[in-house]
Amino acid sequence: MVMQRREFVRLMGAGALSLTAAPYVFSKPIDGGADPFMLPELPYADTALAPVISANTISFHYGKHHAGYFSKLNKAVKGTKHADMTLEEVVAAAHKDNNGGLFNNAAQAWNHTFYWHSMKAGGGGKPSGKLADAINGSFGDFDQFTAAFSKTCGGQFGSGWGWLVQDGAELKVIGTSNADTPLVHGMKPLLVIDVWEHAYYLDYQNRRGDYIAAILDKLVNWEFAASNLG
Repeated sequence: MVMQRREFVRLMGAGALSLTAAPYVFSKPIDGGADPFMLPELPYADTALAPVISANTISFHYGKHHAGYFSKLNKAVKGTKHADMTLEEVVAAAHKDNNGGLFNNAAQAWNHTFYWHSMKAGGGGKPSGKLADAINGSFGDFDQFTAAFSKTCGGQFGSGWGWLVQDGAELKVIGTSNADTPLVHGMKPLLVIDVWEHAYYLDYQNRRGDYIAAILDKLVNWEFAASNLG
């Protein structure tokens, strides 16, 4: 998602998501207007995902962790060539230049925004239409996809992410560690679950599998994932 102050140029990387998929609303810049990048508003109230994800978790995860990545990102890019880039361009440039500090904050800012939109109140169930056909074609059926996705998310060692991605004509599930993102590996993200401990520990403690299952059953935003499909 482009968090640039001057304009909403494109969303989630080149070709990764249709701009017409949903109206995204941005909050004020973190420091009142001087920062190049803004923390976007959540697409729902902080109570909307309860009881699967509590308002208490969101207050820390969004209000502290996510906001912190934007704050550090803005400090890192001020006065540099990156201040005039889109967020996706910063992620790509930092990865190319092996600038780990900049990459970690830019990618985590992007990954978290994508995560919030991968869920919605009253979500879950099964996808339909073109996305359902693509899942069946790539995994055999929805149950086999769910098993593969749950295994990837649950088996991610340490901090990271579990993704449903489009890689050419095929859908895949992949895990990435820390701030790593499919954006820099030539794949198009469709859906993600955050499996860093701060995403679930207040609500689930060490029961990562229960957290993953609850998102798939009750929160996953299949309309969002379908809108990302090429």
